Amino acid sequence: MGLGRGQSPLLMALLLLLACLQTGMSLERISYVPQLSSATLAGRLTQSTFTLEQPRGQFSHPSISDSDAIWLVVAHSNATQKFTAPQKVEDTPVPADFPQGGYYLTLRASRALYPGGPPSNQLRVLRVGNDTHCSPRTRGCNRPLPGPGPYRVKFLVMSDRGPMAETEWSSETRLQQAEVLQAAPGPQTAGTVVIIAILSVLLAVLLAALLTLLIFTWYDTCGSTPISGPGELVFVRQYDTHHMSRPSAVGGS
Repeated sequence: MGLGRGQSPLLMALLLLLACLQTGMSLERISYVPQLSSATLAGRLTQSTFTLEQPRGQFSHPSISDSDAIWLVVAHSNATQKFTAPQKVEDTPVPADFPQGGYYLTLRASRALYPGGPPSNQLRVLRVGNDTHCSPRTRGCNRPLPGPGPYRVKFLVMSDRGPMAETEWSSETRLQQAEVLQAAPGPQTAGTVVIIAILSVLLAVLLAALLTLLIFTWYDTCGSTPISGPGELVFVRQYDTHHMSRPSAVGGS
């Protein structure tokens, strides 16, 4: 039985909706929430980086293969709702897209780098924002973060066919901020000024005393040294005292 003209657009719409639903259902959800590293780790949070625990043993699902890429998605906290997984590797957002897009992908890995099993003595962490040399337009660049945040992250698994699985979003992470020196209140400021003035006067007196001592020492040294130095020659005129000279002998005639 043929389809009427009015049924063809409806059928096409249903097929398109079904394709979209299959695409959405194909993205497997991994019940893992990325975590910051231990609080005792030095450099856990800085002004441009933060450190995550590695998601060890979280990508052992049958639908994930060893060749699939595992990306870390870094996003502004208010941009997680509009995140759309790229369908191709070529469409992967880079750090240069972060100010406008609100998210980018970095730290590409494979599940072989995140094996399961008992924990070892090795420190296994991921430092976000740790590469100061890569270009922000390079895919996977791990550039320092541009501000204090807050940020949220999750892991995204992609194959050659597109996105395969994703974890949950992490909680908000705020970076350290540089402390701004603020002026002290009025009474403390006045006291500070008085102390600085007293110290300045004492320093001036000390310098004057030191200068006087140096001048006195220099004059004392000059007064006790001979007039001619080691490299100088002193010429003294020799006078012939005639009245004391011996008379010359007179020859006999």
